[in-house]
Amino acid sequence: MTVELADSAAVADYLLGLQQRIVDAFERLDGKRFESDAWQKPADAQLAGNGITRILEGGNLLERGGVGFSHVLGRALPPSASAQRPELTGRSFEALGVSLVFHPRNPYVPTVHMNVRFFIAKSEGQPDIFWFGGGMDLTPYYGFEEDARHFHAVCKNTLAPFGPDHHRRFKKWCDEYFYLKHRDEPRGIGGVFFDDFNEGGFAHSFSMQRAIGDAFLDAYVPIVERRRDTPYGEREREFQAYRRGRYVEFNLVFDRGTLFGLQSGGRTESILMSMPPVVHWKYNWRPAPGSPEANLYSDFLRPREWV
Repeated sequence: MTVELADSAAVADYLLGLQQRIVDAFERLDGKRFESDAWQKPADAQLAGNGITRILEGGNLLERGGVGFSHVLGRALPPSASAQRPELTGRSFEALGVSLVFHPRNPYVPTVHMNVRFFIAKSEGQPDIFWFGGGMDLTPYYGFEEDARHFHAVCKNTLAPFGPDHHRRFKKWCDEYFYLKHRDEPRGIGGVFFDDFNEGGFAHSFSMQRAIGDAFLDAYVPIVERRRDTPYGEREREFQAYRRGRYVEFNLVFDRGTLFGLQSGGRTESILMSMPPVVHWKYNWRPAPGSPEANLYSDFLRPREWV
């Protein structure tokens, strides 16, 4: 029987191309260029490898936006990666991914996150264990049904060719994953999320990952174009900064990617590029009943079947 081998070089080529396509699209939308910060970890470090962080701050559209590519190799998987899979304990690993977070300036344009990644865990004399993970999710500050339905429809249509249950499974996974347990509320309106995925072998799994990465611009750009010129004032900016606090809390307390990067000795500046530039916390604050801000909680920050 022929064993299908995982091709990390092909994954790296795809991810670098995806990073560049997204950067090109948002340079056109913003009018300002992304800086390019190439980095490398020495071969004898806890985590060796390299990456390219593309960052735009103080833009016309994006107050802060980052699109990072990384390709790293480590001697042993950290606890955040092996806690639920003890068979991975002690294995060396190779990890590749593109991760992005865009924090727009206009509060009517939602924050968005997208990540596609690939892991191989290795042990001498044992078959490699590989899997894909990632997805995308939307975090609005002011909710619009049209935007939510569009984003979820793109996710659903993208996954349809790969299995009749994939969207249902990955949407539910996203709703459950991007949830702030200590606040008892979702981070946003979800999207799709998957991890530890190798169903159908390498070629099939890689094809699904590419489809999700390729769908990002179709899912997000039409929303940006609809909302970017909506007038706003200090009230909207204050609410945006308050809700961004929830984003920070999730990323630092729960996010597996952030924990993996920090625990494995990754590059801190690139890992934390997802942090918003302006954030406020208010003690025991609630929006006024019937306000647009309250509408976000009552109509959007709860799991729904959008499509």
